[in-house]
Amino acid sequence: MSTEIIISLITLIVLEIVLGIDNIIFISLLTDKLPAETRGKARLIGLSLALILRLVLLAGISWILKLDQALFTVFNKSFSGKDIILIAGGLFLLYKSSKEIFEKTEDKEHSGIKVYSSFKSTIGQILLLDLVFSVDSIITAVGLVDELWIMYVAVIVSITIMLLVSKKISGFINRHPSLKVLALCFLMMIGLALIAEGFHLHIPKAYIYFSMAFSFFVNLVQIKKRA
Repeated sequence: MSTEIIISLITLIVLEIVLGIDNIIFISLLTDKLPAETRGKARLIGLSLALILRLVLLAGISWILKLDQALFTVFNKSFSGKDIILIAGGLFLLYKSSKEIFEKTEDKEHSGIKVYSSFKSTIGQILLLDLVFSVDSIITAVGLVDELWIMYVAVIVSITIMLLVSKKISGFINRHPSLKVLALCFLMMIGLALIAEGFHLHIPKAYIYFSMAFSFFVNLVQIKKRA
């Protein structure tokens, strides 16, 4: 293995983990609405589905590349299959995040009452967002490296790491209500970025991750002060 290949592999693994943070957060927030005994199973299934989807998409890499081809044009703006998937996923994230924030802050009817979601519904929502994040992830990978095996290794390693840390991240978020709202705001920003990208308006994700990292740091300082 040449130094160039090793650097490409490590870079892609790190990038896949960073891009997978929003996936972990979404899964954590959804599984929190399940009974405690099924949350671990739902997290495992959710991330396993993400791995399977990415591997399947890599196997059909030629089809994935066709998603970038224009399907139709509206007002002199062309839209591809990838654009449609990103816009639909972004709208779903905005809807789901807004709904969750409303329930946590304004819904007095269920205030103090734990209402559980169905397991099948939760897995269905995870699968939907897994598809959106997987398409985005694979197209990003294709743009970075040429070797298919590097993409396979990067996907498998990154998802394995996410599986190992997902329980701790979920537990930490669920123990602190302020972090739940912050995580939902983060998902709203990701949803907006997906919609913008679908309309060919690129918002650098570094800006989003920096702003959320700074907000997260401020929240941690407040939590430490109260401890």
